[in-house]
Amino acid sequence: MTVSNGGDADKKLVAAAKINPDAFAGIVDRYWNRLFGFVRRISYFSQEDIEDILQEVFVKVYRYLNGYDDSMAFSTWIYQITRNTVIDQIRKRKARPISIQLETEELLQMLRCGLDIKKELETSDLLEKVKKIIFGLPANYREVLILRFLEEKDYGEIMDILELPKGTVASLINRGRKMMLEEAKKQKIV
Repeated sequence: MTVSNGGDADKKLVAAAKINPDAFAGIVDRYWNRLFGFVRRISYFSQEDIEDILQEVFVKVYRYLNGYDDSMAFSTWIYQITRNTVIDQIRKRKARPISIQLETEELLQMLRCGLDIKKELETSDLLEKVKKIIFGLPANYREVLILRFLEEKDYGEIMDILELPKGTVASLINRGRKMMLEEAKKQKIV
């Protein structure tokens, strides 16, 4: 689906939900799985905790839907709310992320986008090395790489979600990729 089609579908869902509260279920249906994956990737929370966080996210989205500024893509706005809610939950629990949960295919996708892979990464030993590289990145680099390569957000969306200027986003992506590549070279993965 193209961005414009997604944007058009979002506009229709938002307009319908503003008129009829029952139509809000369309927004939940459209974004639940995507946001679940995003929260799982950027946090250490269990499935039950993620479901609780998403319930809180959708309550906030519903509460503030009439104040939504459509000059920003709806997907960007909802990701921003989700990210901020996750950060609030981490602060409330006074804990730092222990590990990020990425599936094997997500690891491979992230590396294909970020690195020039010369070896097959099918063995669990190599996948474990890759996980360690990604988990070893500072949170700000890991988060921006996840948004860019797994969530497939463009620079403008990442800027809005993270509330950072374009130069900072570009720098974080570039440095994160370099850090991944350097560590992968050290471990002879590429």
